[in-house]
Amino acid sequence: MWLLFSILSAVFAALTTILAKIGIEGVNSNLATAIRTIVVVFMSWGMVFLTNTQNGIAQIGRKSWIFLILSGLATGASWLCYYRALQMGQASKVVPIDKLSVVITVILAFVILHEEFTIKSLVGCGLIGVGTLMMAL
Repeated sequence: MWLLFSILSAVFAALTTILAKIGIEGVNSNLATAIRTIVVVFMSWGMVFLTNTQNGIAQIGRKSWIFLILSGLATGASWLCYYRALQMGQASKVVPIDKLSVVITVILAFVILHEEFTIKSLVGCGLIGVGTLMMAL
């Protein structure tokens, strides 16, 4: 099931870029990010109430709160930078550079989470890096 959701995530992320590039024309990138964020907030809380999981808030521990808040701050910073880059550059060049997050995530997962770093992941990261350079230049 994770694979299906991963594929759907990629499809929606692609649509996000195309729709944002069209919608951001003539709009301040920070304002556009704020509008997008409001929609995401309503969708997220809608799913919480639809699945009746709002009572789980009380069970969230301090460590989880801290890291979820930090993750939210990182997401906000990422979105603000992404929308600004998208407003200034071509989507076909911004997106590959943004997807270097895959390489950075694998490295951070190895360093911070002590996940396995294999030859396959090393080669994959190298190919993503080379592919990014080829698409962005």
